[in-house]
Amino acid sequence: MSHLSRRDLLRASGAGLLALAAGGSLAACGGSGSGGGSGGDADTGTITVWSWATAAAALRAVVPAFEKDNPGIKVDVQDIGNPAIWDKITVGLAAGGQGLGDVLHIGCDYLPGYLEKFPGGLADLSAFGADAHKDKFAKGLWPVVTGKDGHVYALPWEVNPLGFFYRKDYFDKAGLDPTTFATWDDLIATADRFKAANPGISLIGINKAANPDPDLDFVQNLMQLQGAFYFDLQNRITLGSEPAVRAMTILKHLDDAGLVADAPGSQGWATLMKAGKLAVAPMPAWAAHYLEAKFPDQRGEWRLAKPPAVTPGGRRTALVNSTHLTVSASSPRRRAAWKFVEYALTRPASVNAMFNGGGVFPALLDAYSDPMYAEPSDYYGGQSPLKTFAELATDGGDPTNFSSDYARALKLAGDAQTKVFLKGGDPATVLQDAAKQLAQQSGRTIA
Repeated sequence: MSHLSRRDLLRASGAGLLALAAGGSLAACGGSGSGGGSGGDADTGTITVWSWATAAAALRAVVPAFEKDNPGIKVDVQDIGNPAIWDKITVGLAAGGQGLGDVLHIGCDYLPGYLEKFPGGLADLSAFGADAHKDKFAKGLWPVVTGKDGHVYALPWEVNPLGFFYRKDYFDKAGLDPTTFATWDDLIATADRFKAANPGISLIGINKAANPDPDLDFVQNLMQLQGAFYFDLQNRITLGSEPAVRAMTILKHLDDAGLVADAPGSQGWATLMKAGKLAVAPMPAWAAHYLEAKFPDQRGEWRLAKPPAVTPGGRRTALVNSTHLTVSASSPRRRAAWKFVEYALTRPASVNAMFNGGGVFPALLDAYSDPMYAEPSDYYGGQSPLKTFAELATDGGDPTNFSSDYARALKLAGDAQTKVFLKGGDPATVLQDAAKQLAQQSGRTIA
């Protein structure tokens, strides 16, 4: 399901989670630096903020209040576009910061690479007092924005907790209640019963041939539920670790039980969903509006629950991805830029104004006390999906280290998954082989 990335949604939709925030219906990751001390920074003038699509619209929603409360600072939010923004930031950092915006919106899959490859390129926000906000965000996000030196180089903005969307009507036919499944193995154990009651219906859809791209969201999420990923926080390779093998083994067992449908091509999953052929969508917060907007005829059939754990008694929450605001170390207005970042991301009124303005689910815990997070949704049978995701975000998750070698890991993990699907590969064997290749390509050690 990797084709349904958060970035794809932001490109394609102008609503995000906004529709839900408006009431009734649900609406909707992109080494350490050492630059950007506080001395001599201008705290007036015009600052430029780089973002894209609905996130840019969200940022604009907080500008009037910020400018009123901070006379002397003007804010110019620029929609750079996606994926154009990543090229522009990379080129700017490689050029020593020339031409960069003052405030940069960066995803969790790009931030580690920028910190590793361009030390000194992003401002040290600890110098401005960012550490005072450490406990205000969903648990598990602070290590993501912290460099090797222990200083902070961004603040969390958006967070995407993993949810477990399911078709209540299909499970009702089988006399099953998905909220009672403590683990994924519990779900797999009901395969015969589910299939007997729902012929032709699968649980999940995955592009088994990984064409045109790897489809690894599900396996990644199963790793994240265990506090694991392709790399640990010491930047060692964990692609062949026990948690990774357990994740791939669950996928194999689901497939062996006939519960995984092949979703070929970039639109395979959406086609299966539209046809009502899938009963489960293990997806994060942004997907709530996506389901409603793309499959309106399934109104009232979907529900949302915490995802099952991978192991008995294991964690049932995972922060799948996040995005952040940071300040360019080359900006002559670093202090003014920091004031905007702090104003936008550490005040409930600001993040909720941005939520209403562009559908970006906030990482700030205090935001969830707003009544809009309890609004029921007809699409989800009167459930309050925002409340569920707020609870999941409050529970938090273990930090995920995407590292600067995420693209390499993604390709090798995708090849391993395809071997499991199409060649009957053993999960432990293919993943450990992939880990060895990743070590050769990246120069990293295997944990």
